[in-house]
Amino acid sequence: MNESKAAGAFDVAKGKVKQAVGETFNDESTANSGSADQVKGNAKQAWGNVKDKATDVANDRPTDNARANAENTGHNVRESVTSAAENAKNSIERGVENLKNKINH
Repeated sequence: MNESKAAGAFDVAKGKVKQAVGETFNDESTANSGSADQVKGNAKQAWGNVKDKATDVANDRPTDNARANAENTGHNVRESVTSAAENAKNSIERGVENLKNKINH
């Protein structure tokens, strides 16, 4: 496990705890911060996977087909991380909007 993957796993675990504490005590800020930590952690783990794959590819002296597969994997991981971050952002925005509506009514 490389440093990025380890740091990512720590951030995911930390985020789960923060989210659970925030939800338990109705603290939206802490719960949202926990969700953000989980997204950050998953992104770090994905980046660690890309670095591992790049190292494997470099060490194996890949064929053009293997190199293309590795590049495609990296692209898919980046797309997945970007999508997860956007989904988290949208979820947080919906939560904030719901909170505003509760306060105003």
